[in-house]
Amino acid sequence: MPVRVVEGSAPLQLSGQDASRGRALPPYTLLCVGRAFAGTQNVSSLQKDEAWRVNVRIQGCDLDNGYLCGTMEALNVPLADTPVVTFWEGEFIDVRNYTFYTGKWEATPDDDIRHWSKFPSFSPLLSQVEADGGKSLDLSSYPFVFMRWKEQYFVNVGIDCGLTIAGFYYVCFSCSDGSITGFYYDPNSSPFQKLELKATNERLAGFTFSSYQLQ
Repeated sequence: MPVRVVEGSAPLQLSGQDASRGRALPPYTLLCVGRAFAGTQNVSSLQKDEAWRVNVRIQGCDLDNGYLCGTMEALNVPLADTPVVTFWEGEFIDVRNYTFYTGKWEATPDDDIRHWSKFPSFSPLLSQVEADGGKSLDLSSYPFVFMRWKEQYFVNVGIDCGLTIAGFYYVCFSCSDGSITGFYYDPNSSPFQKLELKATNERLAGFTFSSYQLQ
């Protein structure tokens, strides 16, 4: 949720196996409903250096359809009197439901490659993605999970708050330490605004956003 441009904790512990079934856990299970993350988003521009404190919580997940959703709270936004909360929906890059090519939100294939390439973990996949969008890749045991997050609406402020949710995030989740890195894409905002989050100790309890009702 960057400023609109006007022209002119403890890590996740990976068990590795589902003890009841004796099989390896897919990395997506680490992004379960209730999982909380905290960190910062760098929204610096040529005029000033600025970073917001950010909290994220996973609110829903549908692996069969490559879908997840959640809330994002920015705590020290200069233009807002209160923390700004947005609701976002996400896409797992599972190469079945969604590939690395976005195909919407004003993102071209070149934009996709440029942003995914910001993640070192994407480098081994680059050639195959350039060939077919990554459709022939098997990411089921890859130690990183790639996603897109698109903010859908403001939960507690109006659209005239001075911020924009027109863009979306390219996101990479590390299965080894539970960290999330993202880069925001919006042609009308400062490029490559970086989101950096760490998993918190809290999961289904003990970590709450300000009291807002999702509409």
